[in-house]
Amino acid sequence: MDKQRLPRWGWLLVGLFLAALIANLLNWLVVLPSGLPEAYRSITVIATMSPVLIYVGVWYDADKQHYWTHSRVRIVGDMLFVVAGATLGSAITLVAIVGFGLTGFLQDVLAMAGGFLLSWGLFWWRNPDLYSVDAER
Repeated sequence: MDKQRLPRWGWLLVGLFLAALIANLLNWLVVLPSGLPEAYRSITVIATMSPVLIYVGVWYDADKQHYWTHSRVRIVGDMLFVVAGATLGSAITLVAIVGFGLTGFLQDVLAMAGGFLLSWGLFWWRNPDLYSVDAER
């Protein structure tokens, strides 16, 4: 994949679109038949989009290329941390707010915030060296 073909926001948009398609397919095949309320279907969307949000920056930024020298097992472990953090963070947030009578849009936004913050926090916890250069600037 050629980084110069699209700007960073273009790769992010393509990745988020593909993640949304995968999440909706998972919702249709797994979540819908399980009988979970509609509010919880956003968890799969958040869980599939969180790796895109984190890894597009790591892939695209020149100063973060040293991350890819880690073993594949470590990278897969990081990806699992990101997905688990997004799933757990968004689920905890939804469980806490689903009975407050908020609109579906506001519930989704708050769940995204909780999921993305926990997933990025877990990624940062496992890779603090990626962001230490940014703090020195």
